[in-house]
Amino acid sequence: MVLGFGKGEPLSNVDAAWLQMEDRTNLMVITAVMAFHEPLEFDDIKALLEDRFICYGRFRQRIVQSTLPFGKQRWVEDEHFNMKSHLIRLGLPKPAEKPELEELASTLASTPLDYTKPLWQFHFIDNYRGGSALIARLHHCIGDGIALIRVLLSMTDDSPSPQKRTNRRRRRRSPGTGFWLPEVVNDAYYAARRITGRVVGSGVEALTTPGKIMSIATEGAQAAGVLARLSTMSADPKTCLKGPIATQKRCSWSEIMPLEKVKNFGKRAEATINDVLLAGVCGALRHYLIHSGERNLEGMNLRATVPVNLRPEGPPGELGNRFGLVYLSLPVGLPTRMGRLRELKKRMDVIKKSSEAIVTFGVLNALGLTSPDVESAAMNFFGAKATAVMTNVPGPREEIYMAGRAVRSMMFWVPQAAHLALGVSILSYAGQVRLGVISDAGLIPRPADIIEHFETEMKAFITEEV
Repeated sequence: MVLGFGKGEPLSNVDAAWLQMEDRTNLMVITAVMAFHEPLEFDDIKALLEDRFICYGRFRQRIVQSTLPFGKQRWVEDEHFNMKSHLIRLGLPKPAEKPELEELASTLASTPLDYTKPLWQFHFIDNYRGGSALIARLHHCIGDGIALIRVLLSMTDDSPSPQKRTNRRRRRRSPGTGFWLPEVVNDAYYAARRITGRVVGSGVEALTTPGKIMSIATEGAQAAGVLARLSTMSADPKTCLKGPIATQKRCSWSEIMPLEKVKNFGKRAEATINDVLLAGVCGALRHYLIHSGERNLEGMNLRATVPVNLRPEGPPGELGNRFGLVYLSLPVGLPTRMGRLRELKKRMDVIKKSSEAIVTFGVLNALGLTSPDVESAAMNFFGAKATAVMTNVPGPREEIYMAGRAVRSMMFWVPQAAHLALGVSILSYAGQVRLGVISDAGLIPRPADIIEHFETEMKAFITEEV
């Protein structure tokens, strides 16, 4: 369907950028899994979605293209909205355990959403580990990970007795905000947006042509400096983790580990929980490379693009994308566990004082105004500079309930923008933390291997004396 001028709500520039990034091998869909100790009732979940989920108007809207030249995509009400298209009941082969759920999550993460309908689905699995599971899939153009996690949590309760809240949004205390850079929020945030809007708007070609950076430097020295550094940044090393990707993805997740033990070790090492977890991922990638036959790791660094939340704390409700990206260089070439942790802490401390996240938000805003071909070229350019996408979202600190059933565990995976083959997600919940990995099946056929190395690294950290 196409529309003329003025009908529907136009996508924001950043949301349009995430929409245009998608192709068959690079789905821009956030996938989340929730497992429950006890069986759920299908009708209860259906009623919950009707009561607490589609009260957000965006989930009853689909995307259409304007008939006008250079017209923007718009959100319009789906006149034929049917919950049957969005809540689907599935069964797993018995006995259904973690491998079976991982296989299903992998299949769904490889399957595009239907663009003729609102871009989300829930899959109800009623025979997982003696309880049930839900797999939610939501397109990134609807909102970023923080926004969508807040919406999912708005469907939960603090006790087994659910309360009816028809057409009212939950007031649950929002989860943490992931990688958070307070130094670049508030006044600096809005000032930098104005600067980057002018700098990046002067031409996306400036991103891939370093010489053109100087001609716009007077418009914002700091923003131009960040753009110059990004544009001249070398490509990441060629390893078994990089290469052309295909359509099939693989999902895996770790067993839970006590968050308090990670926190206590971090205090002894004078590092944050994030620092320790990232060092665990860094060590896992090092050992994966070694076991995969990579010979020369000395001095090697692999970059991860890390989403940085720019959304203020508040109740669920505001969707859309409000985050920037930073490049975190992982010192996989360092041979010792503590050496990697100390170096990562130094690098994270530098990032926290940088305006890189704000500048990349401006880049995404500008890309949303370009043609898909230009955006694809820019994303491929930046994708060459990284090996993975990595994110960390703190979840609820206490056990929560959905439809009267306790949530046993949660996990999610972010899309691998810029045709990257590896995505790493860290999620804490109810005093536990776990790692999720999604990968291209051709390049990294067993992401569980990375998970196993991560678990080994974290066990060693927790028991290590500093």
